[in-house]
Amino acid sequence: MNQAADAALTAAMPGKTVFGQPRGLATLFFTEMWERFTYYGMRAVLILFMVAAVEKGGLGLDDKTASAVYGMYIGGTYLFGLFGGWVADRLLGSQRAVVSGGLLIMAGNLMLAVGNTQIFFLGLLVITVGVGLLKPNASAMVAALYPEGGSRRDAGFTVFYMGINLGATIGPLLVAWIADRYGWRWGFGLPAVGMAIGLAQFLWTRHYLGSAGLAPAEGQAKSWKPVLGLVAAVALIAVLAMGGILKINAVAMADGATWAMVVLGVVYFAYLLFFAGLSQVERNRVLVMVALVAASVMFWAGYEQTGASLNLFAERYTDRNILGWEMPAGVLQAVNPIFIILFAPLLAALWIALGKRGRDFNAAAKFGAGLILLGLGFLVMYVASQYTLAGQRVLPTWLILTYLLHTFAELCLSPVGLSYMSKLAPPRFVGQVMGMWFLSMALGSNMAGQLTGQYDATHLESLPALFIKIFWYGVIGGAVMLLLTPLVKRMMAGVR
Repeated sequence: MNQAADAALTAAMPGKTVFGQPRGLATLFFTEMWERFTYYGMRAVLILFMVAAVEKGGLGLDDKTASAVYGMYIGGTYLFGLFGGWVADRLLGSQRAVVSGGLLIMAGNLMLAVGNTQIFFLGLLVITVGVGLLKPNASAMVAALYPEGGSRRDAGFTVFYMGINLGATIGPLLVAWIADRYGWRWGFGLPAVGMAIGLAQFLWTRHYLGSAGLAPAEGQAKSWKPVLGLVAAVALIAVLAMGGILKINAVAMADGATWAMVVLGVVYFAYLLFFAGLSQVERNRVLVMVALVAASVMFWAGYEQTGASLNLFAERYTDRNILGWEMPAGVLQAVNPIFIILFAPLLAALWIALGKRGRDFNAAAKFGAGLILLGLGFLVMYVASQYTLAGQRVLPTWLILTYLLHTFAELCLSPVGLSYMSKLAPPRFVGQVMGMWFLSMALGSNMAGQLTGQYDATHLESLPALFIKIFWYGVIGGAVMLLLTPLVKRMMAGVR
């Protein structure tokens, strides 16, 4: 449908709403729900497939290599979100970026289902680019549906967030069960079907979005050269790797990616502090952002153990027999989003109630609480892993309690971080600063894979050693953030 027809259709339906919300919100709700179904469904079985023996249909990778691949994949989805936003703003518009991303996600999951090792890793790369195109631009269009801003937009994002967690709940439940019952290929094929459904309904109903995300941002230069250069470079590497000419060491790549992201973050914040011409008040706020970004890296390095070391723990050391049914390990990946759905409204209500009484905690206090809760979750797993040293399998309740603590940790840190980074950033640097926030998530996720690589199944004592290490990281990091609370409050200079 061309832009003129879209504009005419939008004009013909100026008041189209559902329960007081724009009808286009439903389009984006289901698009994101199916994309998260695909993403979290595949993630629930990803590391389990990579470490499974070849004779059982897996790749037969060692834990350290599989963990490195897992970390780079999760981190890559955040990094390519920056690329996806750039492509939408300058070249395609958000709607076309979502369609392109959905097609790549479908193609990537089908490549995983083929079972060939080289094609499998290429499929992960294709999915990474697809998620980067789809996810940030779906969120951008939600905001575009509410040009007036205000509480109605907040309510719209709340509904949208529930769609994310609904998909994240259903995906692991179904994909893990299908993979367990019918084999890995069917497990990877189901996410492709889910994305196809989400993409089909987006194409069928996107006219309800009107002009939101239909065209690139005005005044932006349109050049496909950077995209074509990136595609050519990736294609060359893929051909060389699949032909056996280029040997890729996943562990070394993960190490290199970590250092590259650290250097990028340090250079950018140094630029803001010393060369961007900021006032003293703005520089103080940049220092607050540095602290929040560092805490975010620590958090995601621990939190993303959900799909890595904790998923392996569920597979290898958890008694999953329920009345004669052996529950697939990946099913436990649905616990966290279920808790998010249950407790997100309660915590949001708590923040509002505290704010009305002038007792709301600032960002450093909430981040400190989030890191401590994260650490306590790993203390639970440290105790559980002591039983595994004695040769016992433990009940799933240990993991469920850990995921409950991590849910409260996430709710203290993740949405709060997004909000504060946008408020602390100098107005002309808001977009770049949000990019740094996503960089922190990418860095933390990549480090999660490196941490999991410290666990060696042939030396079981390395498992409690890993869990207690992350416990101390979380508790010490959280304590530092709590101690910084008075200083942070002064340096934010009125930002609440």
